[in-house]
Amino acid sequence: MDHSLDTAENSENLKRFVIEPVSRVEGHGKVTLLVDDNNQVQQCRLHIAEFRGFERFIQGRPYWEIPILVQRLCGICPVSHHIAAGKAIDMISGVTELTESAYKLRLLLHYGQTLQSHALHFFHLSSPDFLFGFESDLTNRNIVGVIQKHPELALQGVKLRKYGQEVIRVICGKRIHGTGCIPGGMNKPLSREDKHYLLGDTEQMVAWAECAVKTARDCYLANEPFHKNFAGLRSNYLSLVGNNGELDLYHGKLRLKDANGNLLFDKKDYCDYQNLIQEEVKSWTYMKFPFIKTMGKESGWYRTGPLARVNNCDYIPTPLAEIARQEFVAYGGKEPVHSTLAYHWARMIEVLFSAEKIKQLLHDPMITGTDLIVQGKRQSEGIGVVEAPRGTLFHHYQVGEDDLITKANLIVATTHNNTALNESIRMVCSQQINGREISEKVLNNIEVAIRAYDPCLSCATHAIGRMPLKVEMRHQQSGELINRLSKDIDGTLHR
Repeated sequence: MDHSLDTAENSENLKRFVIEPVSRVEGHGKVTLLVDDNNQVQQCRLHIAEFRGFERFIQGRPYWEIPILVQRLCGICPVSHHIAAGKAIDMISGVTELTESAYKLRLLLHYGQTLQSHALHFFHLSSPDFLFGFESDLTNRNIVGVIQKHPELALQGVKLRKYGQEVIRVICGKRIHGTGCIPGGMNKPLSREDKHYLLGDTEQMVAWAECAVKTARDCYLANEPFHKNFAGLRSNYLSLVGNNGELDLYHGKLRLKDANGNLLFDKKDYCDYQNLIQEEVKSWTYMKFPFIKTMGKESGWYRTGPLARVNNCDYIPTPLAEIARQEFVAYGGKEPVHSTLAYHWARMIEVLFSAEKIKQLLHDPMITGTDLIVQGKRQSEGIGVVEAPRGTLFHHYQVGEDDLITKANLIVATTHNNTALNESIRMVCSQQINGREISEKVLNNIEVAIRAYDPCLSCATHAIGRMPLKVEMRHQQSGELINRLSKDIDGTLHR
């Protein structure tokens, strides 16, 4: 790993460029570049400048509230947090296996979330770059431009997302921040009316999802040499896989492959994640940097998300998505596909997988079953892990004898990808920016690399506070300064 652009020497003599905020992503982030007089980039950093603090303020809350509380982390991927926390709360409740109907309802909810989130990201946020060009006119590079120039494609994207949102609504009562998972199961069955309502569109959704795969693949291959090398990184890949090595977004064991496709570990229980993963904190961002403990931070970083999952799994257990996966794997040849922009292609393969799974589940008679809750013997700790749209999501809670949360740890998908995000944008700086006049069109190349990961920056801000802080107390009426307290990045306090 080349960290040459992590920290510049003599930074006070360099020109500073800032991309703030990073556009067409969820949450608030910025990129800073330090450039010399020859427009050679000397430092490049992705900063996550907001702090959410969920790990701290959910302490002291009853454990059964957590699936509802933590989904407020985000309005784009609340269901992923809801389900991961639900799995952790199942463990605290002593439940190791749900009823068949509750399990399949959670699957349906999870695939609805994956469908809507992936469709939103590709069609609304990323497709303008591919359809109009990374350095095209800014007035076209947005969803309005897609609607005007590619109305049928835009309509498919909007309706795919709408359908995923409808799946969430009928199960949880609302499209955003509803309720479904409770300790040991689900809080209500799927009605037969809602089942038939959703079934009416499944064939169309599968057909549109097939078109989405073709669109993403064709966009990528249309300028294949450039897209293959753009922000490309050889990396390790981490994901869950099912018992037989299949793609499984809800449950499974941890698998890690290296850049050559060799297994570094396989079938690791995710409850043992603390012995596998360590996190580094840096002073200039609230997002942590995870790495594999035994490999160290220099070589132990990895990527998660659609690219990792499609690279890692042995097969996809739905027919059309498996055909698409085989084509993707054939493109990579004898090793994983490393192109950062191939995230979009893999993401649409998962859209197709999700649409096919939704169709299967809605045809399953157990999906409307009413036996939804299992009880067990109360435990003091729970860990829930799912494959969220953006990657592997860890929720870990400890509970006191009074049923209140005493400790929480979250490692979200975007956090896993933090090192890769920074290295990808540094690669773009080296490839696309060095020596060029800095302009919005050039800087958008950096944002293109960031958008490939579909980062959720709101979810990812959980680092221990080491950012500089200043607090002032002023008189309510006069505004006169009464007291000031500041903290440097090294923790030094000044009054």
